[in-house]
Amino acid sequence: MSEIITEGVNGNTRDIDLLSSVDIVKKINEEDKLVAIAVENEIESIARAIDIISKQFLNCGRLFYYGAGTSGRLGVLDASECPPTFSVPSDMVQGIIAGGDFALRNAVEGAEDDFDMGVKDAKILTKEDVAVLISASGNPKYLQGVLQEANKIGAKTIALTCNPDAKISGDAYHVICVEVGPEVIAGSSRMKAGTAQKMVLNMLSTGSMIKIGKTYQNFMIDLNATNEKLKDRAVRIVVQITGSSQGAAMFALEKSKWKIKPAIVSIMLNVDNDKAIELLNKHYGVLRKVLKYEKKVVKE
Repeated sequence: MSEIITEGVNGNTRDIDLLSSVDIVKKINEEDKLVAIAVENEIESIARAIDIISKQFLNCGRLFYYGAGTSGRLGVLDASECPPTFSVPSDMVQGIIAGGDFALRNAVEGAEDDFDMGVKDAKILTKEDVAVLISASGNPKYLQGVLQEANKIGAKTIALTCNPDAKISGDAYHVICVEVGPEVIAGSSRMKAGTAQKMVLNMLSTGSMIKIGKTYQNFMIDLNATNEKLKDRAVRIVVQITGSSQGAAMFALEKSKWKIKPAIVSIMLNVDNDKAIELLNKHYGVLRKVLKYEKKVVKE
């Protein structure tokens, strides 16, 4: 039986239990530096995954993250951040962890071995959806069950793993394999493998949202301004993009019920909020297209 890379013993940290606290942190930090390099080696694979996800989004598809333990929790975390950041419906990006919500706060170790649970949890998918299967080893039976059912349904499947011999890689539509090597503490894949997974998930969700027009330049123009901090941010975004005064930005945002894109269109094209929404709908909510194609029309 071949050894799983993330279960191997790290020769650089064999003496870690003899070190001072400062030297323990240095050892961990040295290993963490390797994670970004491992992710860099998978740039093309990650970019391909973004193209797959964004295409399915434009076909009214959804993104599902599946995982057990740390991997499942990371998927739920990334999914939960999408609605406030990009104003997408809560069902557009979903995180599903083996063992259900109880497993978010409690170890349910046997859940990753439940093939039938994976099959059951994947039945929510449609052929327009994307299922990202997250696992350091890539071998949990739970994910193999998800993969079998997802492929049967016709959903696009992406395996995100740190093991080149992962079982889920064989039948997945696309594979991202971030080889971070043995962990600081043998088998503790919440460390380098978990960090790598978090980095890739950030890229997948953010990159996909960028591709479907949820940003303008590098601004979060679709954020939900639900508290004072976010309202202040919304004002700053409108001011920075339009060059208007804070007062004008505040007025436009109040008229748009704190929706940033209509406020920007109202100011830059000198139209009221209803017309701004009409123009945005015409271009499927993509602000850059509205500003590019409608400016001359409105001025004329």
